Amino acid sequence: MWKRMIIMLALCLVIFGTVFGGKYFGNVMMNQYLDSMPTPPVTISATGARVETWQQQIETVGSLTAVNGIEVTTEAAGIVKSIEFESGDRVSKGAILIRLDADTDVGDLRTLEAQAQLAETELQRIHKLFELESISKSELDKAESEAAQAKARVQAQRARVAQKVIRAPFAGELGIRNIDLGQYISPGTPIVSLQALDPLYVDFNLPEQNISRIQKGQRISVMVDLYPGEVFEGEVQAIDSRVEEATRNFRVRAQVANVAGLLRPGVFARVNIELPGAKEVLVVPRTSISYNSYGSSVFVVQKMKEPPAKPETQAPGMPAYTDLEVVQRFVKTAEARGDFVTIVEGLSEGDQVATSGLLKLRNQQPVIINNDMAPKVEMNPAPPQG
Repeated sequence: MWKRMIIMLALCLVIFGTVFGGKYFGNVMMNQYLDSMPTPPVTISATGARVETWQQQIETVGSLTAVNGIEVTTEAAGIVKSIEFESGDRVSKGAILIRLDADTDVGDLRTLEAQAQLAETELQRIHKLFELESISKSELDKAESEAAQAKARVQAQRARVAQKVIRAPFAGELGIRNIDLGQYISPGTPIVSLQALDPLYVDFNLPEQNISRIQKGQRISVMVDLYPGEVFEGEVQAIDSRVEEATRNFRVRAQVANVAGLLRPGVFARVNIELPGAKEVLVVPRTSISYNSYGSSVFVVQKMKEPPAKPETQAPGMPAYTDLEVVQRFVKTAEARGDFVTIVEGLSEGDQVATSGLLKLRNQQPVIINNDMAPKVEMNPAPPQG
């Protein structure tokens, strides 16, 4: 009995040992096979870093503002008697916008005019009596003062009546009206926006190191997202006399022509300031740069130090042969224009850099270059029109 059990146990150990031993041996051989297999290459597009001559310029962003722009209000309270404009109208300076009910004020004006006329007549009578030496000089002075006060009251009332008619303080384009006929409005109630649209100001900020590079009268170009590809010309009008301590920036104001009325105050603008002289820069496409919190880098294409032997025939399932690989290299970038960015440190002219497929790359990753699907790079890219 015991002998049988021992024999059966021995047979089980032999069988299971053979199974697990074979499995272990297969795994070891498979790992060795996988380790000895070459890393499959990644297909990328690549281009060489090249030197270009760029006109010196400063690029920044700003906002468009009206040379004259206000919310039209009223100084006097009253009921809206008539509205003499439509929303969006273009008006000239002095054009009547609304009239307030002024019947009571006009009646008070007529009363004060009559009082002023009476005071003037009384003053003329006092003058004659004074010439006849029938009254004293103090009585004449009193009559002259009363006549002057009456005239002043008339002028003040005329001004109050004039406040009942609201006029455009300058020529421009009206917005959407905020009041209705018959509405009672108080002093300061917004009536309608009025903006002078030609020309417009563009305000922007620059770092303090650019103070010596900016001068009044300098030419600028402005682009807005409203009209892709269209450039609006202008010139620097004023430079702020101080630098903000919090940001170390200074404010610049330029003026841009807007004859066609395409631009509007408040629009975001990209500003380009051309500077005298040109410079040579080393550039690569923006798509070749990997931006990370620890720095910017590119993948440089180079020949393998120990390339694998090229097989005489390509076996099915085997990765394509290549003797190229990429290495990650940190670079220092500077100015960017269009689809290009300048490199000031980390690359040399002619270095091949990967421009697509960067997410699949790592150090010493074998690669195959195929530029058939390379991203298109332009100095002045524009969104497709569709």
